[in-house]
Amino acid sequence: MNGFTLRVLMGMLAVLGVAPALLAQSMPSLDTVLREVEKRYTAAQFSAEFLQESTIRAMEITDFASGRIYVRYPGMMRWEYEKPEPQAIITDGTKLWVYRPQDNQVLTGSAPVFFRDGKGASFLSDIRLVRQKFTITLHPPEGENLYELRLVPRESTLNISQVRLLITPRTYTIARIVTLNDYGDDTRIDIINTQFSVELNPALFSFEIPPGADVQRIEE
Repeated sequence: MNGFTLRVLMGMLAVLGVAPALLAQSMPSLDTVLREVEKRYTAAQFSAEFLQESTIRAMEITDFASGRIYVRYPGMMRWEYEKPEPQAIITDGTKLWVYRPQDNQVLTGSAPVFFRDGKGASFLSDIRLVRQKFTITLHPPEGENLYELRLVPRESTLNISQVRLLITPRTYTIARIVTLNDYGDDTRIDIINTQFSVELNPALFSFEIPPGADVQRIEE
């Protein structure tokens, strides 16, 4: 194949949305992708920035948010929302706190109960939950140089019908999480600038309730 023909072919593939980088490599097996993701996240701690887009179809409402996430294996997470307003979701793996500083309000509850159906991207803090809680299939990406894992909960739940994990080839880091439910709602979280070479203080994953705060229990 001469250079001109190759350029024409690659141009056609680009128009059709095929990522040229994927043509040079075969899709790995599902087990390979899972094993490499588990290797990357098990016994790890990391921080990252996130961009979140949530859509409620019935009401035609889309909300945007952004902030930082801190994760320490196993079970510890801290989501610090910076926009549209400050909020923190913190768990030490046992307890859960949701702090809204503008209202001086704290919601408390049980982390295992709150995260039991996979919501809140809880598997980021213990990637083993993916195999335990979901039936998993591997799909070719749609116009992006990413692997896509589709996760269907083993136990039926109204909150989640499917989770999609978009995985970066070679590094096997999670680049995007898309959560869908039976009502057609979806939440997309892009995880960017992930840093694994960090030391996270365990104090990040506990919370002291401020004096005078309005404390409410999350219903189980």
